[in-house]
Amino acid sequence: MAWIVLILAGCLEIAWALALKRADGLTRFWPSVIGIGLAMVSLVLLSLALKQLPVGTAYDVWVGMGMCGVAVFGMLFLGEQVSAPRIFFLVMIGIGVAGLRAIER
Repeated sequence: MAWIVLILAGCLEIAWALALKRADGLTRFWPSVIGIGLAMVSLVLLSLALKQLPVGTAYDVWVGMGMCGVAVFGMLFLGEQVSAPRIFFLVMIGIGVAGLRAIER
């Protein structure tokens, strides 16, 4: 169950980062409220997952999901640069997170 909570927290991290992008430096009210609210819920879910998971692994998964998710969304929908090195390093983040999870067992 802790892993499901952690994955939900990671998905919300992606959502709050994207909402804050739309908030334009917190100058747009609703995207700002949504982004800050989702960030708070994401942190609460992370803290709940940390009750059962090692902090290093859980935090790495949470941050890795956020970094990769936002980067991929940006490339697919926001016109951000797509390049072989960028894809390579995103894959490396995924491998690192998976590796940390594998050695946890």
